[in-house]
Amino acid sequence: MLKPADLFNVLRRGGSKVLAPLAPSTLAAFALNQPLLASKTDNTAVHSHSFSGSSRPLSSLQIQILERVEICYQEAEIALKRAFPRPITQFSLRGKSAGTAHLQQNRLRFNAVLLRENSEAFLTEVVPHEICHLLCFQLFGKTKPHGKEWQSLMLTVFKVKPSTTHSFNTTSVASKDVEYRCDCGPIRLSIRRHNKVLRGESRYICKRCKAHLIAA
Repeated sequence: MLKPADLFNVLRRGGSKVLAPLAPSTLAAFALNQPLLASKTDNTAVHSHSFSGSSRPLSSLQIQILERVEICYQEAEIALKRAFPRPITQFSLRGKSAGTAHLQQNRLRFNAVLLRENSEAFLTEVVPHEICHLLCFQLFGKTKPHGKEWQSLMLTVFKVKPSTTHSFNTTSVASKDVEYRCDCGPIRLSIRRHNKVLRGESRYICKRCKAHLIAA
């Protein structure tokens, strides 16, 4: 594994050179000897080595994210002077998180809803943020999620401030809940638990009064 000191030396020697953006009609392959992406006028899904998820055609924003992932990897390879395997990329993440990196699977997941609402921030911040998690694991092994290794990659390779969380409005992806009642008063249950009650799979009891919860 590369030591932090070696990383800093490599970056000092040659970390300033950056590739130009990819031409839309000739997107770079996401791995050596992998097929090229289809053009933006073609709705064919991206090769499964690089994209995995819904069978629906990719949106133009999702294609931009895949382009950005490739550009970030090219920048990292120039700065760090070594090759990195391209990750599988998915747009299946739900909830309030913008993106996640699955280290051992070399996989990226992005939130398609938040992407539509915050496209510029995804391209400039979220994609490098998650890629740095994968790069850290491949360079150093297991480290603190937002430790000094991750921060150094964000700053020196991608020139992005290493913020640990996003500040997006998550109203559109917030979990809905349902009001129930017991002897204590109103209690909110998640929609997941509410659906279990409707299906007859579960009943819930108040921890204080021990009464069964009843939908209001």
